[in-house]
Amino acid sequence: MSLQAKLDAFKADFEAGKPPYSVPRSVIDVMHRATSELIASGLAERALKAGDAAPAFTLADANGRKVSSADLLATGPLIVSFYRGVWCPYCNMDLQALQAALPMFRDRGASLVAISPQNAANSRKSIRNNNLDFPILSDPGNETAAAFGLRFKLPDYLIELYQSLRNDLPAFNGDASWTLPMPARFVIGQDSVIRYAEVNPDYTRRPEPEDMLPALGRSPAHAA
Repeated sequence: MSLQAKLDAFKADFEAGKPPYSVPRSVIDVMHRATSELIASGLAERALKAGDAAPAFTLADANGRKVSSADLLATGPLIVSFYRGVWCPYCNMDLQALQAALPMFRDRGASLVAISPQNAANSRKSIRNNNLDFPILSDPGNETAAAFGLRFKLPDYLIELYQSLRNDLPAFNGDASWTLPMPARFVIGQDSVIRYAEVNPDYTRRPEPEDMLPALGRSPAHAA
C-alpha cells in the first residue's frame, strides 16, 4: 500500500470517529478550516523550489550532537524532510515510509535527516516509536523551516482547539511561538542547489518517498 493510501485510510477512520478515535465533528471542521486557510494564503507557493539555493543549517540531533548540512553534503546529496512533531500521526506514518526507503537513498549515496520544532526528548521518542535509523534534528522556533519558507503561525482559533485537546505545542517544542512547519521534502545537491522540492499546506497529503529517486540519480556503484 502506498504512503498516501495509508494516510487516506487513517484520515477516513479518524474523521468517522472509529475506535480508538472519538472526535466531535466540530473539531474536524476547525481542522479543515485551518488547512483551507493555509492553502489559500499561498505560503506553499512562496517556499523554496527546485533550482533555488538551499540555506545552510547546523542543528542538534536527538542526543544533542550538532549536525551540519555542509558536512552531510560533503559526502553526497542530502534529503531533508520537515515534519510537525511526534504528536502528529500523519507525520509518524511519513517517517516510517522514509525509513522503509532509506536503503534506496543510501544506495544512491544520499543522507537523510528529518527536522521538526520539537525538543530533543520528543525527537528521541520519534526515533524510538518509529524505529528510525536516521537523525531527527530539533529546529527551535522553526528558524530553519522559516529559511526554507515553511514556517507559519497557528491562528488563534486553532491554538484554542489544540489547548482544549491538550496538544501543548509550547511543551513539545520548548518555545511559546505556536508555529509549525508545513510538511515538506527537499533533495539538495552537493552544490547546495535544491533538486527536488515538495511542500504541502495540507498535512494529510505526503509524496511517496520514491518520488525523490530521480533527483538522486543512479547508484554510484552502477553509474558508468
